[in-house]
Amino acid sequence: GSLERRRCLYLRTGRACCQLVEVLFAALILVCSSVSCGSAGGYTGLPALGGIYYYQYGGAYSGFSGADGERARELDQRFYLLKLPIARAAMAVAGCLLLFPCVLILVGVLRVPWHFPAWLLIECTLYIVIAVGTVPALYYFLHSLLSVYNSSVCKEREQLYQSKGYQGFWCSLHGAEIAAGLLGCMAAMAYLLSAGLAVRGYRTVHEQKQKPLQL
Repeated sequence: GSLERRRCLYLRTGRACCQLVEVLFAALILVCSSVSCGSAGGYTGLPALGGIYYYQYGGAYSGFSGADGERARELDQRFYLLKLPIARAAMAVAGCLLLFPCVLILVGVLRVPWHFPAWLLIECTLYIVIAVGTVPALYYFLHSLLSVYNSSVCKEREQLYQSKGYQGFWCSLHGAEIAAGLLGCMAAMAYLLSAGLAVRGYRTVHEQKQKPLQL
């Protein structure tokens, strides 16, 4: 009845819309991080279709022969293992960022801020902490990836593939990793906006609760 309508009204507020945008950003960051983890570059990604199945039948190294093929396989595996911890950390952070706004949407639908207005100040503090923490997290993510791309493993791998005329194995950030960084920056701005909306919501709830006393 009327209670259900009041709960659904929260989904039409600015705070809820901003939280839904945060869910979208976190989901996209999670996808981009998984792409970074799942691709070793070019078409020889270990967990992809051109991975272990491809290696067993030799399709990934059709242009190599003998020791070169074995060396290419070894460099691919070492390069993948270098990137794996970074990608897993990024996916874990993105998963937490995906869960956080979902919980806040549920809290809003249940009208917890109306019954406990101080929650909005707690929410504002959490948003500011996350927004500030996103900056060093992005720096660590990109710096760690650049360290992998500047490693001797990546350089040797790039030279080996280029010697056979293969393209797409350059030691540089690819599109999904750049997109993850840009999405992280946009998510940080969305968190700051949500922090401001939480403060405004606290003032609104406080004023509305004071009206019966004034009457």
